[in-house]
Amino acid sequence: MIENPQALTPRQIVAELDRYIVGQAKAKRAVAIAMRNRYRRERLGGEMKREIIPKNILMIGPTGVGKTEIARRLAALAGAPFVKVEATKYTEVGYVGRDVDSMVRDLVEAAVRMVQDERRADVAESAEAAAVERVIDLLFPETRAPQPAQPVNPMAQALGSIFGQGFQQQMTPQQQAATASVPADAKQTREQAREDVLRGFYDVRLVDIEVEEAQSLPIGVIGQGFDQGGGGDMGEMLGGLLPKKRVQKRVTVAEARRIFAQEEANKLIDMDAVKREALRRAGENGIIFIDEIDKVAGGREGGRGPDVSREGVQRDILPIVEGSTVNTKYGQVKTDHVLFIAAGAFHMSKPSDLIPELQGRFPIRVELDTLTAEDFKRILTQPKNALTEQYRQLLGVEDVKLEFTPDGIEQIALFAMQVNDQTENIGARRLHTVLERLLEDVSYAAPEEHDSVVIDAQYVKTKLADIVRNANLSTYIL
Repeated sequence: MIENPQALTPRQIVAELDRYIVGQAKAKRAVAIAMRNRYRRERLGGEMKREIIPKNILMIGPTGVGKTEIARRLAALAGAPFVKVEATKYTEVGYVGRDVDSMVRDLVEAAVRMVQDERRADVAESAEAAAVERVIDLLFPETRAPQPAQPVNPMAQALGSIFGQGFQQQMTPQQQAATASVPADAKQTREQAREDVLRGFYDVRLVDIEVEEAQSLPIGVIGQGFDQGGGGDMGEMLGGLLPKKRVQKRVTVAEARRIFAQEEANKLIDMDAVKREALRRAGENGIIFIDEIDKVAGGREGGRGPDVSREGVQRDILPIVEGSTVNTKYGQVKTDHVLFIAAGAFHMSKPSDLIPELQGRFPIRVELDTLTAEDFKRILTQPKNALTEQYRQLLGVEDVKLEFTPDGIEQIALFAMQVNDQTENIGARRLHTVLERLLEDVSYAAPEEHDSVVIDAQYVKTKLADIVRNANLSTYIL
């Protein structure tokens, strides 16, 4: 784990991306510079810090060459909130759902989840300790610590005299006596119980616990509509006015411990601080990846038809990319310093078909290379999450030793390249279809029939040669 990813130099960022993505050096350099510029801007002060805006990136290249993966890995490396959206979702006929602002609201949601996970990790030890104590209270209620008597509430006394003892908040003398009568060896009993709970002695025992459940509202769909339009969750607002419902459940001690730990962690987290930090991260460090931007290009000369809709989508996206303030249910967030990475194949159009104002907001353009058979060989072997290594470990669970020889790897790459040339070019994704077909019999028979399998060139040809030669067949199968 990298301690301070923000301080990585561009060269180090590219080296980290190289561990997962083959080739595409120009795109990696562009995103590495963009990430480093954020670190440089953070160290500035005064007016200039507000004036410097991120240089958004437009990636041009066919599907399956690594555009999305580069952006996703960059966000993970930087520890930044990240969302991916498709530009085409805003052009669907009859589409009345989420508007363009929703991409920013999704970014804030991602930031909130990220900060919450970090805060939960910080308080995990304290929450776990509190959860264990609650489990002991369930198993050995007689060892609970004495509860101080609550002060007498005159209003509660008056209500109690009218409606009964249920409205009294103070403890009765009998309750105080019962609580105070704790056995002398309670401390020793709790210590022994704590050890037993921690080592899992009671994990399978069933206990009854109370779980808080939010009240369900029949107007949830309406609330969702309000959320998309104005940024406020109507269902959440109305749900907060209703009392929490306590539901009795019978669960194992292990499950009760998990539920209690989650409840205790939520008590220890300051949600207001989480929201403030999430809004800051979304606005300062967020990354929005807009895919299929080429599908909304065109229409600059048109006056009717789908081209007008595409240009309308571009004009809707423009203020978000330029920098605007978007209302969310957590508060307002500015998009001035959000990094936007757009991507598209641009087979049927070109970047200059985008409206000039939007073009100007993506000053950095990088063209990603079409993958070759040599690239496929490297993708199969070099990355940390290489496909061959994935299959090797998957079948290793069944005690099957899977070995890929160099000539076998080369033959797989050649067949994948050939199918891409004959049919639709889907880039590195073709390797998934080829390998799945290649290892189908092994995966099916692995538990019973195989101890070890060697994937060499001859094995690959035997399994795939006929399919690859038949263009019509490979269209359907591969």
